[in-house]
Amino acid sequence: MSIADFDIVIQPGWQDSSAEHWQSRWQQAWPDTVRVAHGNWDTPELPRWLDGLDAALAACRKPALVVAHSLGCVTVAHHARRGGRPIAGALLVAPADVERSGVPAALAGFAPIPAAALPFPAILVASDDDPYCPLDRAEALAGAWRTDLVRIGKAGHINAASGLGDWAQGRVLLELLARTVGGAGPVRSGKIR
Repeated sequence: MSIADFDIVIQPGWQDSSAEHWQSRWQQAWPDTVRVAHGNWDTPELPRWLDGLDAALAACRKPALVVAHSLGCVTVAHHARRGGRPIAGALLVAPADVERSGVPAALAGFAPIPAAALPFPAILVASDDDPYCPLDRAEALAGAWRTDLVRIGKAGHINAASGLGDWAQGRVLLELLARTVGGAGPVRSGKIR
């Protein structure tokens, strides 16, 4: 299977993804992509975010691959715990550690982060120098969620400020995820440069 066999659901993080963010660029490149709508991106509320993700999944006509960033990754984990609409697979990029010391008050309602295995294949992508989720915490989340872990070196929060442009490496990972969901086997954990 390939990306074309799935509907792509873009789940941004806190404060949405700007036009320069790779998620927004992917949405522009793939016009049939569904972007989750939450209303107010600056004061996130977990129930509204879960409803927004569920509505986006309901709009899909094919199995859904969710591409989540930051707080969006935590939303996907809560969605899985709640047992919402099915997700075929998820690319979870730079999860926000909402349990860390000094986390912004606006994100506190997303804690605690569910620690159960996700019921679908997933790849967690982590940066060695993410200020919002240290590598050891990303590794712990990947273990708890039973996801493959891919380290991409020093890329900050893997957002627009990281200067990734269209983030071709991420597209490769999404294609690997599509093949995994289609039965081609797991992605190998490790570091990609």
